[in-house]
Amino acid sequence: MDYTVLQIVVTAIGALLVGFSKTGMPTLGIFVAAMLASIFPARESVGLLTPILITGDIIAILYYRKTVVWKYLVVLLPWVLAGIVAGYFVLGEISNGQLSVLIGALVLVLIVLFLFQGRLEKAMNFSFSKSRAVNGSLGILAGFTTMIGNAAGSIMSVYLLSKGINKTTFVGTNAYFFFIINLIKVPFTVYLGLITPHSLTLNAWMIPVVAIGALAGFKVLPHIPQKLFQRIVLALAAIGAIYLILE
Repeated sequence: MDYTVLQIVVTAIGALLVGFSKTGMPTLGIFVAAMLASIFPARESVGLLTPILITGDIIAILYYRKTVVWKYLVVLLPWVLAGIVAGYFVLGEISNGQLSVLIGALVLVLIVLFLFQGRLEKAMNFSFSKSRAVNGSLGILAGFTTMIGNAAGSIMSVYLLSKGINKTTFVGTNAYFFFIINLIKVPFTVYLGLITPHSLTLNAWMIPVVAIGALAGFKVLPHIPQKLFQRIVLALAAIGAIYLILE
């Protein structure tokens, strides 16, 4: 089946936003996933978006390769893999509506916890950012949500913001994280028939579009103050979560 003009145009807009989000403003990915899911069947949109995300990841890690903080990724990856496996078995077994509400609610809870992190840690004498249980739970949740709907960006954003890192370290670490887990997802999505030669043809046409978006991100990020960056990331994460709930 050939793609319609509308599908190609929306995919191109999504690819542009993916490039920009990977190098400049994370958490936009959830909106791209929603855009593609609105014009493609839900499962097909997951397979179409994954190679586009990997393209953006590659561009981002090449540029931000010196800013990644590996210790924040190492503690997550085993749990992320567990979440991806869980998402693989759940995909198609539960309605998209139920999953969207669940993911959206969890993201909002995480945002609230982040906003009150200092007060809660002081009151409870407990460090959320250093807790293995908290980090493991976030890893499982990130893996699960990225497998079922490419919606882990908000979760990872809250996790990285809780570490108190600067914006370039945030973007670099975020890029490496998603590059790794998106590669891990590929065999699962291929086996499920979500990535096909037909979808890869459209993906190939989107490579220069992703690159243009990434270039825009490179130019914009240095001009965004750190505090404003954090506020924008949280605001986009919250908007994305509310969208998932209302969808």
